[in-house]
Amino acid sequence: MARGGFPGGFPGGFNMNQLMKQAKKMQEEMEKSQENLANQTFESTTGGGAVYTKVNGSKEILEIKIQKDVVDPDDVEMLQDLIITCVNDALKKVDAAQAQELGKYNIPGLR
Repeated sequence: MARGGFPGGFPGGFNMNQLMKQAKKMQEEMEKSQENLANQTFESTTGGGAVYTKVNGSKEILEIKIQKDVVDPDDVEMLQDLIITCVNDALKKVDAAQAQELGKYNIPGLR
């Protein structure tokens, strides 16, 4: 009797070794895709270039630039809103790139 308890293998020609090879290959491809995404940078600007943000594919903020003329001590809330909007936009770009790159694997819960 063959391994798995079925004479000649699994019913219907199912080959467990082939499935394991495919899963390992898919895992390696996914890891490479994730590494490639982590090495990419994503940029965003708001307020007509008043605030600039750069993040990487791991969602780490690499850089924030603020134009001096936007810094108004009497309107700190506006500057805070611009920064939040700019950072969130850059992070959405990362999410979109991840969905595009990793979505091809069609694994529930991965996106």
